[in-house]
Amino acid sequence: MRIIRQWSGLDQDTQGASVAIGNFDGVHLGHQAVIELARDATDAPLGILTFEPHPREFFAPATPPFRLMNAETRANRLTKLGVELLYELPFDKALSSLEAEAFAQEVLADGLGVAHVVVGADFCFGKGRKGTAEKLRDFGARMGFGVTVAELVQGGNGQVSSTAIRAALTAGRTRDAAAMLGHWHRIDGAVSKGAQRGRDLGYPTANMSVEGLHLPRLGIYAVLVDVLTGPHAGSYLGAASLGVRPMFGENRPNLETFLFDFSGDLYGEHLSVALVDFIRPEATFESLEALVAQMDNDCARARAVLEAL
Repeated sequence: MRIIRQWSGLDQDTQGASVAIGNFDGVHLGHQAVIELARDATDAPLGILTFEPHPREFFAPATPPFRLMNAETRANRLTKLGVELLYELPFDKALSSLEAEAFAQEVLADGLGVAHVVVGADFCFGKGRKGTAEKLRDFGARMGFGVTVAELVQGGNGQVSSTAIRAALTAGRTRDAAAMLGHWHRIDGAVSKGAQRGRDLGYPTANMSVEGLHLPRLGIYAVLVDVLTGPHAGSYLGAASLGVRPMFGENRPNLETFLFDFSGDLYGEHLSVALVDFIRPEATFESLEALVAQMDNDCARARAVLEAL
């Protein structure tokens, strides 16, 4: 998959796609339905048009973290869905100031030269969100590209949405979230050096930032781990702590993952960690010995959960 971060000056190899447009936060079942319509609309390459940062982050930078995915996780998921061209356009003052018709003409028709566009029924675009799916259909007829408007997808408990998925993750209901996502909820990123307490306790962990992301329920999880880069690339089972490590003072939330049956250096490598089951909340213990005993139990429970998948 090629990632393109501009909408002007493109060559022919990066124009003419059939694109699905949206923020695709979570790449949930509703998003996947839109993507499939784009795939089936024409014989053109399959593309995604999205924005970075998320428009909500641009307009309200003080908003508490809400994203289900960072840009890396989203790109990894879209690659698995067979997307060929990812237009990850910088959402800035210039782009946000375009009126709806100007966006359709300058970005879609002239810049990307799209063959077809697919959007959800609730899609809005352009300055002040004045553009609607129906207006886009009219612009397409005039500017030379096709438009398909996808119906909203319903799940077992109602409409599939990023909001509903956030609620499930906040409650630690990882499997409910996965049912709406169509895949496990994942946190991707580079491994950074931590305080190395886990190594001293016999549980070396890969530490990853969760900055800018909506936080699932803090606690211990059974996880599936894909090491994406480096000599240890592959898939592993593990247990992870998502939280602030209350036994060791005030700390910024992060994700610490222990890979079962693994030995090696992962610093600087990129991991994708799937939250499968919530094991228990964060807690403090009377001693390090008590903490280690609990970690032994957590890992045994996590292994049992994962081996039963």
